[in-house]
Amino acid sequence: MLRNFKEMRIEDYPVCAISLDTTLLNKTGTWRIFRPVYENKIPPCRDACPAGEDIQKYIYLSQKGNYEEGYQTILKNNPFPSITGRVCFHPCEDACNRREYDEPIAIHHIERFLGDYGLEKVEKKNPTRRKAETEKKVAVIGSGPAGLSFAYYLAQEGFGVTILEKESLPGGLLRTGIPAYRLPKEVLDKEIRKLEKLGVKFITNTTFPKNLSLSDLKTKYHILFFGTGAQKERKLEVPNEDADGVLEGISFLKIANLGKRIKIGKKVLVIGGGNTAVDCARVVKRLGKDVTILYRRTKEEMPASPEEIEGAEEEGIKIFYLVAPVKVLISRQRKVKGLECIRMKLGTPDSSGRRRPIPIKGSNFTLPADTIIKAIGESVELEILPKEIERTNWGIKTDSTGMTNLKNILAGGDCVTGPQTVVKAIASGRRAAERVLWEMKNKELPKEEKKEIVSFARLNTFYFEKRPRVKMSKIPLRERKTFKEINLGYNEEELLIETERCFSCGICNQCDNCYIFCPDLAVKKKEDGYKFDYDYCKGCGVCAQECPRYAITMYPEGEL
Repeated sequence: MLRNFKEMRIEDYPVCAISLDTTLLNKTGTWRIFRPVYENKIPPCRDACPAGEDIQKYIYLSQKGNYEEGYQTILKNNPFPSITGRVCFHPCEDACNRREYDEPIAIHHIERFLGDYGLEKVEKKNPTRRKAETEKKVAVIGSGPAGLSFAYYLAQEGFGVTILEKESLPGGLLRTGIPAYRLPKEVLDKEIRKLEKLGVKFITNTTFPKNLSLSDLKTKYHILFFGTGAQKERKLEVPNEDADGVLEGISFLKIANLGKRIKIGKKVLVIGGGNTAVDCARVVKRLGKDVTILYRRTKEEMPASPEEIEGAEEEGIKIFYLVAPVKVLISRQRKVKGLECIRMKLGTPDSSGRRRPIPIKGSNFTLPADTIIKAIGESVELEILPKEIERTNWGIKTDSTGMTNLKNILAGGDCVTGPQTVVKAIASGRRAAERVLWEMKNKELPKEEKKEIVSFARLNTFYFEKRPRVKMSKIPLRERKTFKEINLGYNEEELLIETERCFSCGICNQCDNCYIFCPDLAVKKKEDGYKFDYDYCKGCGVCAQECPRYAITMYPEGEL
């Protein structure tokens, strides 16, 4: 039977911790069995970034208009954001929690904006060339992304760095392998000038070991770094692939990107499904030729970036799927006149995780062609590597920091891993530089953060509106007959709209929700955030529940 509360006196109520005047008269913290703790965690974008960029931080800084600090934030992990903002295939966006809500944040577009801002506004503040501050001399063999990254971080610490490059201009794959419509060469040149201002010297037209042997280098330099890449094209293993008119994808792109004259026919077939194959086809299209890509699997298995495939299709490039070459057809003069192909079907997954292509008997057909470009993958030129250096089946053998079996000789990038991405090569160069700084300057090696990676389910999305991703402006199709850059970049208005979409997963950005909703006034503001007054916090968990970003963790009392 319920009692009549109107007839009850105050002394009839059970003893409990209740203030009849104000909550401040009673320290409600004595009730607590769970303790809230402000605890920043790792956003999934940062976890997925091969360079480990602090993506949430530079997006937050961009929201505040602090572009210079955002640029400097990226440089801690990646010295070339204007490059990766254009050519990285952004695994960070694949991991972005916003993908499960509407569309992922356009992280690489934001990175490009900050990279371009840095080149135009920040780097020009320090135009003088810097002199080496230490007697330790460093030689880098190869001026691709791994070598450039290694050189950047050591030059910043006062090492005298010299980069040796076999081509007439530095940049490695960034210059010879990526067309200007994706990476304008003036952008690459600005990034290279950034290294020159740090005191890095470039010696071009120098091939290892033709011009300089390992013993020569060890005599002149204290530290060596191999960043020679993977630029040996794989063979098709079909008859007549050495005929006149069969070209290698990497060699074809090098000729085109260095501005040399290219001899190709009117009808071109490109064999392969990676980014090299798509780049070759788009270059051929700009040269005014008819081009078709042949790939032995389906579009879903195609390793090229979806954006690049979409771009090729927009430009009218035909792609034939489930087709493989059988034989190059030639004239009496051994010139290409066509390609015999066979249709394929997909079976069970192979070691790559993709379904294995299986030839369909009796499905052979021919395609006319004047030129065939093979772009089925690259490998490391093992024959040029010093015999003293241990190697794996695909390249140089190193530990996790890039150190080889030989003292003070390191390696990074594709010559270690086989063909990978630009950002992975950049990250490997930085790790190798950190190893050198650890040995030579007693700097601590970075430790892996053992923090929780924030999942979408942990977020309180009630506080976020669904908003479409800001599309990148592009030049119209009619202008894509030249090598003019396709993507135009964000302006400041577009940047602000896109950065405001970021969930800031796991990181407190002072939204005030915990401060507003705390029923015990136990959240106190401080200069750089908040703190809990545990005398009054009773552990109700309202703050953690209302935190949009999962920046508050509830622990059982006494566990911490």
